[in-house]
Amino acid sequence: MNIAISEKSASKPKTIAEAYVRPLNSLELLSHREISQLLETNAEIFQQFRQCALAVLNTGSEIDDAAEMLAQYENFDIRVIPQSRGLKIKVFNAPASAFVDGKMIRGIQDHLFSVLRDIVYTHHKLNDSAKFDLSCSHGITDAVFRILRNANMVKPNLGPNLAVCWGGHSISRKEYDYSKAVGYQLGLRGINIATGCGLGAMKGPMKGATIGHAKQQNRKGRYMGISEPGIIASESPNPIVNELVILPDIEKRLEAFVRLAHGIIVFPGGAGTAEEILYLVGILLNSKNRGTPFPLIFAAPETSKDYFVSMDRFIRNTLGEEASKTYEIIIGQPDRVAKRVKKGLERVHSFRREQQEAYYYNWRLHIPIDQQEPFEPSHENMRNLKLSRELESSDLASQLRKAFSGIVAGNVKAYGIEQIQKNGPYQLQGDASLIAEMDKLLQEFIQQRRMKLGVETYKPCYEFITDA
Repeated sequence: MNIAISEKSASKPKTIAEAYVRPLNSLELLSHREISQLLETNAEIFQQFRQCALAVLNTGSEIDDAAEMLAQYENFDIRVIPQSRGLKIKVFNAPASAFVDGKMIRGIQDHLFSVLRDIVYTHHKLNDSAKFDLSCSHGITDAVFRILRNANMVKPNLGPNLAVCWGGHSISRKEYDYSKAVGYQLGLRGINIATGCGLGAMKGPMKGATIGHAKQQNRKGRYMGISEPGIIASESPNPIVNELVILPDIEKRLEAFVRLAHGIIVFPGGAGTAEEILYLVGILLNSKNRGTPFPLIFAAPETSKDYFVSMDRFIRNTLGEEASKTYEIIIGQPDRVAKRVKKGLERVHSFRREQQEAYYYNWRLHIPIDQQEPFEPSHENMRNLKLSRELESSDLASQLRKAFSGIVAGNVKAYGIEQIQKNGPYQLQGDASLIAEMDKLLQEFIQQRRMKLGVETYKPCYEFITDA
């Protein structure tokens, strides 16, 4: 690995003064021109790379605020060093927890170069080189596929066996243990796991699956982390992730989830989990996706069933009874959850075989461009969301998803927090009945302390205005 280390004098938190590290599984072979392009990337993207690299080096941290993490490691820095035989990275004042006996932990080392690959190299391909057509729906879907392929996430010789697990990073111990129990049952059945790569409900299923896979002597278990810059800069990956990809924005990240997934399990969470649910339910409500099997299960321990009682009520009261047919709710019974997922994957397998569709990427699923284009949660864009019952249910789900996306940004993403501090809370305007349902749901989230990790008294980053 060729790491040279000198340790900094004792301080809190403990850091390593300098370390050199080379790639293991990505970016091993780059031309001189490609390396120069990495070095020429603009300052904004390099700062994003620095934040995400620090988050990876701080794997296992429970901090969910990028500014707080940067403040703790204010002297952290990173450099890409070109060499004739490739490249290496030099880190300064990195978290000491990323090293063991003077060597960077192998998984963290791999993830560090995944960050470089996805933040810097992919940025060049997407923007500077104009390699992708992002002006149409098919072009965006193709871009997502090519980013995933570049990260070796799409594997053509595997049958449908990937369960995506969504849920909160700030959850109770009982919720975490339940997600781990479900993951264990999935692992026993040979099912691989993909999550948002953070803590809580993103870590639990992976941890459980490792044990299930081990008992079945399955040494090829996949624990895939799918993130985006604003999230990974705030929420470090969990230590179990063995494949990491960072999509350019939240919309491409969500598309990556649903096109890779053969089924999705949702555990209790907060506003971010509600955003993911609304995104997928909106897609499944689209008439072009009727008849396409897509297992979607909401799962919670008995003590947390209120989360999905609230979500189910909200979906029925805003999107209609038809929307409730897109998912199944299972309380407790981790083995039943896994059995239902397994049965759903068998349906997906049969359907794709009959339709001669790829197992590794769901090209068939129709995602409207409105749900693919990046939504910037500025104060103006948040206020201009059309929260109206006049919309088709799938379109209304898209608008509601964007509203929750903005709330997530205002809670945990650096630029969102800065906007709230500067301009006050986001304003959400719409039909009085819709606004009332949103307010009721979010108040329940606040009461359940599901809005922001480590906050005793949550101050909303939003306020509601009803149409006359």
